[in-house]
Amino acid sequence: MTDAADLIAGLDEQQRLAAQRLLGPVCLLAGAGTGKTRAITHRIAYGVATGVYAPSRVMALTFTSRAAAELRGRLRALGAGGVSARTFHASALSQLSYFWPQTMGGQMPRLLDSKAKLLAHAAESLRLRIDTASLRDLSAEIEWRKVSRLTVEQYAAELPRRALPQNITAEQALDLHRAYEDIKDSRRQIDFEDVLLATVGMLELEPRVAQQVREQYRFFVVDEFQDVSPLQHDLLELWLGDRNDLCVVGDASQTIYSFAGASADYLLGFGSRYDDATVVRLEQNYRSSRQIVDTANQLMRGRPGALHLHPAVESSGPVPPVVEYPTDAGEARGIAQTIADEIRSGVKPEDIAVLYRVNVQAALIERALADVGVTTRIHGSARFFDLREVKEALMMLKGASVSIVDEPLFKTVSDVLRSLGWSQEAPEQRGAIRDRWESLNALMGLAEASPPGTTLRAFVDELFTRQAGQHEPTMAAVTLATLHSAKGLEWRSVYLVGLSEGLVPISYAQTPEAVDEERRLLYVGITRARERLRLSWARAGQGRGGERRPSRFLEELRSRTPGAVGSSRD
Repeated sequence: MTDAADLIAGLDEQQRLAAQRLLGPVCLLAGAGTGKTRAITHRIAYGVATGVYAPSRVMALTFTSRAAAELRGRLRALGAGGVSARTFHASALSQLSYFWPQTMGGQMPRLLDSKAKLLAHAAESLRLRIDTASLRDLSAEIEWRKVSRLTVEQYAAELPRRALPQNITAEQALDLHRAYEDIKDSRRQIDFEDVLLATVGMLELEPRVAQQVREQYRFFVVDEFQDVSPLQHDLLELWLGDRNDLCVVGDASQTIYSFAGASADYLLGFGSRYDDATVVRLEQNYRSSRQIVDTANQLMRGRPGALHLHPAVESSGPVPPVVEYPTDAGEARGIAQTIADEIRSGVKPEDIAVLYRVNVQAALIERALADVGVTTRIHGSARFFDLREVKEALMMLKGASVSIVDEPLFKTVSDVLRSLGWSQEAPEQRGAIRDRWESLNALMGLAEASPPGTTLRAFVDELFTRQAGQHEPTMAAVTLATLHSAKGLEWRSVYLVGLSEGLVPISYAQTPEAVDEERRLLYVGITRARERLRLSWARAGQGRGGERRPSRFLEELRSRTPGAVGSSRD
């Protein structure tokens, strides 16, 4: 067994304080790069090594399977392999599967693999014609309603503040929610949110089950507590019962899933919820240079719950420059050339990342990097040419290339894309509809960027050639990722691109709360970088649209601390 003293010997003062407070309510306010995973895994292992915790009675909870696997791996290495480290859903599903035959009789209903498919059947039953993108957005609304613990009737009161697909009325949305639930119930199916809801209901209505679960698990640790939803919080409270051996870890400045029902209120209110809570602030940043830490602090200064990071080591690095480009294509080429120069200077491709707000921004960057011989991998999302709407467009463009010969490339491509729902004006809402538009708009941009005189046949051949070459790389590669999917990761060198109004913050962020979330998203991006950070924006899109303005966040960084963030043009 690992020696208990060794488990805390390498921790800093605040991490050690957290590790030694093994009983009662503990809240770790852990800033980016402050070693929060190290702190909680060593805390759990220290509890096991000292005999305070029986491994089988500890439940460590997080939000993704990847994060849960990382926790399990670290705990095994520290001698605490018997600890259960799972997502909320995995823990609830395990309990529901075990207790369902005892409480309800028979087999548990089958888990639904796709809300959108069932919603399509619901729409048919109501004689509504709804496209795939709208079905995905409506599925997200069902998820939000459920994790917020709202009935359909309660959800109706929230509809004026919700962004529905443009072709769906409030009454139709409510009818779809009801029809979805009816069809699901008639087929004896449950969705992922039902797993949590059913587990909550089981624990509330079956005291014997609740007692058995509480006898199994006594000590709880919840990572990324700023991402907890009302439904998950209610489930956690039921698991705890009247006990308070709970350690939560989180950073309000990294709350980037409020749109999906997450709330940092539970993290920030932990000290009020538990009068005897130990609240520990982890603010020593072990990841980034002072210049990057200063930029992150400037962005979040004065925001609710923001921590003030301090570099643990006085590592110096370049001041993060803000680079202005004339167009998106120019930005992509400039970044690609700089990355190629970095790699030639000895930086490994896998130590470099390009982060952006929406998936479709990857297309130009991927193309520009390929042009300078740099291999890329896209993290956390489908590659551009693997997107369903892009595949549909390619098939239709290929068909058009057989019959259309003399039309200008711009006209033919725009006609095909319009038939798939593209328009010159972007839809003012988040979600799948906007993502679909962005994908089609990127194809339009590629057509506009083609050399004069390019035929439709040549354009289509070029698209299919690029599609054929987009297999997952087998060698070291630069990572391309959205800001959302980059959370929890880090690189030596990070490029934050497209930092203009309309992208960061995104155009549909119309309320102060939504703009605050965009600020936190940029903070997540900034704090992914260890040594080098480069921020950039473009004055114009690809061939169309008016003059852009730099993101208000860039302007704010410049005005707050002149010189802390560099400026240049390319």
